[in-house]
Amino acid sequence: MALIEQRLHEMGLTLPQPIQTPAGVKLPFPFVRVLGTRVLISGHGPLNDDGSLATPLGKLGRELDVEQGRLAAQRTALAVLASLQRALGDLDRIQAWTRVFGMVNSAPGFTRQPEVLNGFSELILALYGNERGQHVRSAVGMAELPFNIPLEVEGEVSLAG
Repeated sequence: MALIEQRLHEMGLTLPQPIQTPAGVKLPFPFVRVLGTRVLISGHGPLNDDGSLATPLGKLGRELDVEQGRLAAQRTALAVLASLQRALGDLDRIQAWTRVFGMVNSAPGFTRQPEVLNGFSELILALYGNERGQHVRSAVGMAELPFNIPLEVEGEVSLAG
């Protein structure tokens, strides 16, 4: 078993199946695009193990509190990792996490987006360590997100040359 898969297993975490989009919705783009050693990651939201949208849905500061948001961010990290696994074949190929951009579905006045996104970053750091997992990050509030998901994350990783 590869190192990252082993760490996930030890943490009791499972990578979800591909997203089950709502009826009538088509997503005509790849979730991961590999360009040499550069790997671009499309926006992902939190998924259940079967690929369905994870609940609760809604806005941070209204339907969800910070801890629920952190858990949703962790589920989003698992969804990103699953897409990377499908595209790369092996999560150990990732040399470095370079950039993470998190968008949080925020009620008016909610300003704790960085705390919510820590659920994503902390999982990546736990799996990859500081050397490979350290990434630059932005966490911003959004008025609305697709399907009323609580957050969406996109990013970039690099592969060994």
